[in-house]
Amino acid sequence: LPMAFRDVNARRHIGLQQLSSLASTARTFLGPMKSHKFIVDETTNQSTLICSAVRLIESLDLTSAVGQLLNETIQAQNKEFKTGMSTLLFLVGAWSNAVLECLQQNVPVPAIVSVMSEGLNSCCERVQCLQIPIHDVKRELCSSRIRQKAFESKTGQVGHDGLTNPWNLLCFQRDSSAKEEVIPINSCSHQGDDSNFNKCLVSPLAGFGSMASVVEVVDDRNSSVLSGSGVSASSCITWKLTHSRHFSTLGKSHFSSQQGNFQGYPLGPSTDLCGCSGLGHLAVALSHGNQTSMKLLQSIAAYQQERAECSGSSQINIAEIVTCCVLGLPENYSCVSPGFVTLVSPEQATVIKHFAEKPLRILLMDGDLTEQYRHLGFNRPHNVRTILERPNPQGGRAGDVWLSRMSDILMSFEVNLVLVKGNVCKNFMERCIASRILVIGSVARDVLSAFGAATGAQAVTYLSQLNASCIGNGAWAELWKVSDGRAVDLGELIPARISAGGIPLLTAVLTTALPSKAQLLEDQFWTLLYRLHHALKDGKVFPGGGAVELLCLSHIRTLAERPGRPGNNKAVRELPSPWLAEYKSIVLQALASGWKQYLSVVLCNTGKASSELEAGTSVDHHFQKAAACGSPSACILEEFRKGGVLRGGSDPFPDQITDLKVCDNVVAKTEAWRRALDLVLLVLQTDAEIITGPRRNQILNSPVSSEFMFL
Repeated sequence: LPMAFRDVNARRHIGLQQLSSLASTARTFLGPMKSHKFIVDETTNQSTLICSAVRLIESLDLTSAVGQLLNETIQAQNKEFKTGMSTLLFLVGAWSNAVLECLQQNVPVPAIVSVMSEGLNSCCERVQCLQIPIHDVKRELCSSRIRQKAFESKTGQVGHDGLTNPWNLLCFQRDSSAKEEVIPINSCSHQGDDSNFNKCLVSPLAGFGSMASVVEVVDDRNSSVLSGSGVSASSCITWKLTHSRHFSTLGKSHFSSQQGNFQGYPLGPSTDLCGCSGLGHLAVALSHGNQTSMKLLQSIAAYQQERAECSGSSQINIAEIVTCCVLGLPENYSCVSPGFVTLVSPEQATVIKHFAEKPLRILLMDGDLTEQYRHLGFNRPHNVRTILERPNPQGGRAGDVWLSRMSDILMSFEVNLVLVKGNVCKNFMERCIASRILVIGSVARDVLSAFGAATGAQAVTYLSQLNASCIGNGAWAELWKVSDGRAVDLGELIPARISAGGIPLLTAVLTTALPSKAQLLEDQFWTLLYRLHHALKDGKVFPGGGAVELLCLSHIRTLAERPGRPGNNKAVRELPSPWLAEYKSIVLQALASGWKQYLSVVLCNTGKASSELEAGTSVDHHFQKAAACGSPSACILEEFRKGGVLRGGSDPFPDQITDLKVCDNVVAKTEAWRRALDLVLLVLQTDAEIITGPRRNQILNSPVSSEFMFL
């Protein structure tokens, strides 16, 4: 039975206030120049670096009902799109404040719900004219790059985007005072049918915010220059660079080239005047300034496109991509490696060294490799308590019989490599290492499927099911190497590479010297990967940099200025009654305030405005400029083609044409808007919080006890 209830609409809506407070923590996550946050675990004193709304919400103590609703909304967006969560969280806060202002002006709740819902639906229809088909993205970005080059040759100026310009191919300058190290990009000790990957995917070099420079390529006698591109294509190219060990600092880098066993594969099978090809343009536009993830993704896209040329597919196959975070190396070592790269113990590394290019017989298991494991759906007998399943007449420790029997099965089939989807018994792992059998646990299902297709292995649930037809052949294992051929020994965990002939699997190896940054790098990579995936799935993208939000702001303010009912606009239904139309302008202006606040914060976070006041003034200026045109959407698209829709007064080169284009996903963005408003309106329409359970004394002694009525 209910114990007490609280009127959440007393004075100011309590639920909306809670939403606003929770969402205010994500203001710095908007825009490409995000500010990181440290999450510190008080119990372990360990810290993690985050830069996404998902990780933030997971770290907060969301015990309130509103907090749980917010968490469910964020998780739903993350599960479906893996992008758009920061926008969602920010708009939840902005529109919560907007609704609170409407309540202060005594606007009825039904009017707020109806007008805001129709206003957002109208925006979603209005911004469809800004959608750019995927096949037009390359033309748009190439033309802007050519205009930029013409501008630089005419004026003798280098674009101010040079510090973060993703078009500068694989070359960045870092601090000349930093210690110089020769770091060829990737390890290419391939075997067997990995020769189709012998172009060895590139590594992103310096971090975000590095100054562009000229790459000097030294090619061998097989090198050639692609027609019209000026890009050397060599069958044997490596890169030499220096790097700074400082975290997130601007620096310089010195590049030269050496001959070696790395074969350059920077941008896929063909390049054009602007330096990108295939999906490279789209990856650049969706990277939002993240250089490391962009270069990794360009390599993956180029490789997958080459494999799919015969089928004509342009989709990114996410099932063929995995990540591995290697701690203890600078981020310059991040690269894409064919096969499956994972971390193993020093004892397992010893087993791998013993294999020495030996072809392995592989076994796949789709469950746990433990004595107690039973498959999903296994039903134990009712009313029976198992004391010991298999008595051991010879004595000894419990489980020794199972360990011996399972080890005998593996050795009888001469299995060298076992990939397990779940956990592996520690004692069994030790026994396998002693028998020189490599067992890898916690392997993703997609990895098992890839090895099954490449080696002919069939996954089993229990070792007792094993027969000769389940064993695959043609796999091999080796220690993962940096590009100069050295294996990496980082102490407790050592990266190893497992592959097989013809396997399409790729591993994005993410390296960092900071353990707290590993999760951040992995999140950034997967976010960009899913952005590209959804862009290809939608077949179109939005112009980014605030273009879509500016059109929404213009459209909503135009609707708010219309007297009476919305007229013939089909996107907005006629308001059901005259008293509802009376509040239309107030509610629409409140909805528009959310867009303006969004754009203002983006300007501040990107450094284009020194304060929110200046940012707000700049947004109003761009709104008036767009409104003065006969077609606001055409004006916004033209500004986007020039290099940016929002260029604030603090921009050092406000009139310069720039070539850094940013694009956003269509469906993910609009769904983030809808989810944000739906959550705000759901909380708005909640009139009471009913509490059940034995918390009476706790609530009575709390500072808010006067707000509750006890039943």
